[in-house]
Amino acid sequence: MNVIDVTGLTKSFNGIVAVDHVALRVAAGEIVGFLGPNGSGKTTTIRLICGLLTPDAGEGTVLGFDVRRDSARIKREVGYMTQKFSLYEDLTIEENLFFVARLYHLADRRQVVATTLDELGLKSRRRQSAGTLSGGWKQRLALAACIMHRPKLLLLDEPTAGVDPKARREFWDEIHRLAGGGLTVLVSTHYMDEAERCHRINYISYGKMLATGTAPEIVRASGLSTFVVAAPSSADLMARVEALDGVEQVAAFGATLHVSGVDRDRLAAALAPLAREDGVTVAPGETSLEDVFIHFMAAGEGGVANEERKPS
Repeated sequence: MNVIDVTGLTKSFNGIVAVDHVALRVAAGEIVGFLGPNGSGKTTTIRLICGLLTPDAGEGTVLGFDVRRDSARIKREVGYMTQKFSLYEDLTIEENLFFVARLYHLADRRQVVATTLDELGLKSRRRQSAGTLSGGWKQRLALAACIMHRPKLLLLDEPTAGVDPKARREFWDEIHRLAGGGLTVLVSTHYMDEAERCHRINYISYGKMLATGTAPEIVRASGLSTFVVAAPSSADLMARVEALDGVEQVAAFGATLHVSGVDRDRLAAALAPLAREDGVTVAPGETSLEDVFIHFMAAGEGGVANEERKPS
């Protein structure tokens, strides 16, 4: 069963298309990553899905409810965690959760809040003001507020921005625990390691969905090939490599350069002369998810530039 099943979703603001005929399907119990550059339409798509915005065009269902007619029902069944911390900083953790419980008209609020505090590891800090919490603890409180009404779908909009690696890992461990209990999760992120922890990934650029699949599937479908170039001074070599025929992107990793392009034979031929230089080695490498997304971003930017050059 698809918890999210929408097609043709379109939304414009002041004549600018933010979401352009997007189709998205998410099965029950999945953790699906939603990736794309800033301004790509991720947040707008999430708001269309959770009933906060009405699409200009398109159709489909979320949790079996129609995205156009049943937005109020969808809102009650979904947990939505925004990019910005939106709880009251002058209230304690416990007071914030009681406030949210009242908003959802939850029965036996005292027990619900106590259970939520315990499940999210917040019990020992329940009397601490939200404004004094670190980024990681604020994130945990925001997640607690999103799931205390036991939603069937959790929408997370760049939830780990600005938190340290330990807090990010703990957050993702919690997300996988929740998904193991049957919760479906759609999460937007800029972190490639987080994308790889998702069951599937959707990549959106300038309002259009460009790729859908598992991380290995998306890497394979991109057609990118990568070579690793090592040299005593890779910084000096970088400008030369960038100018070679068939090179699409170059990234420095320590003393090596990761060089990618869509035509493997052309790329190999361009790099071959370098391998004959003293101290320089060229070897096949593994294309990363980050390489693919930079490739998509470049393609998207090119498409926008072409659109801008079209006569009106």
